[in-house]
Amino acid sequence: MELRHLRYFVTVVEEQSITKAAEKLCIAQPPLSRQIQKLEEELGILLFERGSRPVKTTEAGQFFYQHAVQILTHTAQATSMAKRISSVNKVVRIGYVSSLLYALLPLIIFLFRQKNPDTEVELIECGTKDQIEALKLGKIDIGFGRLRISDPAIKRILMRKEKLLLAVHKNHFLAQYIEKGVYLSEITNELIFSYPASQKPNFSTLIQSIFTELGLVPKNMQEVREIHMALGLVASGEGICLIPESASEIGMRNLVYIPILDLEAYSPISMSVRNMDQSAYIPNILECVREVFEAEGIALLMNAD
Repeated sequence: MELRHLRYFVTVVEEQSITKAAEKLCIAQPPLSRQIQKLEEELGILLFERGSRPVKTTEAGQFFYQHAVQILTHTAQATSMAKRISSVNKVVRIGYVSSLLYALLPLIIFLFRQKNPDTEVELIECGTKDQIEALKLGKIDIGFGRLRISDPAIKRILMRKEKLLLAVHKNHFLAQYIEKGVYLSEITNELIFSYPASQKPNFSTLIQSIFTELGLVPKNMQEVREIHMALGLVASGEGICLIPESASEIGMRNLVYIPILDLEAYSPISMSVRNMDQSAYIPNILECVREVFEAEGIALLMNAD
């Protein structure tokens, strides 16, 4: 059995037509039909119901299809990762979530560039969830994100639990707690802006999960496109917003930031790499992480997760 036979079979299943599959594969229909028949003979089973229009798989064919997709996906991932690993001495692609640009990430990247002048660094903005697939496909080599997403192919290193702050207008009644702090249970009746309005899970999902963990249900949570829009609305007196501590550096006028007293109110900051990747750039950038955290006086966790 060859990989091309699996590709032929998967394409026929997904197109539900030998004719359409042949067009997509850029081969003639008769050879494609013969290859499918040959595959059935080799397996000793019928993969498709005879005479069905559109083409339908048998129960055994559907089972085989699911595994064929996995085989092709894993093969593509392994090929892409092998190519990336062989070329990382020239370019290291780093994926990041945008909010980390307000944290220590720029310092880490700058130090890495200074210490590794022969290595080209390419920064690619992408959400934590997208970073997992990008790592597996070899599109990036390192990911810096904020969410806990597990995948057996990815090693995730928790670096820090960054505190969350509550952003409010300076004239909001909650501004009186700027020194004392507030519990999330005290803000469930407020209009809370969350962000971003993008594919889940994201930072908005994290905020919702913190409320859920505490047994709280916000009565009015509104999702907006990104953090600047959320803070802009708060600065206009529209509502309130939860942000990572480092994002308070955005410096928008009329805003004050209140400590949140719940221990659960934090955003994890993690670095992700491919599980089997032994490339030299990984310990090199970890050393930069250690140096920057130490210089800034911030505790570094470095827990594998």
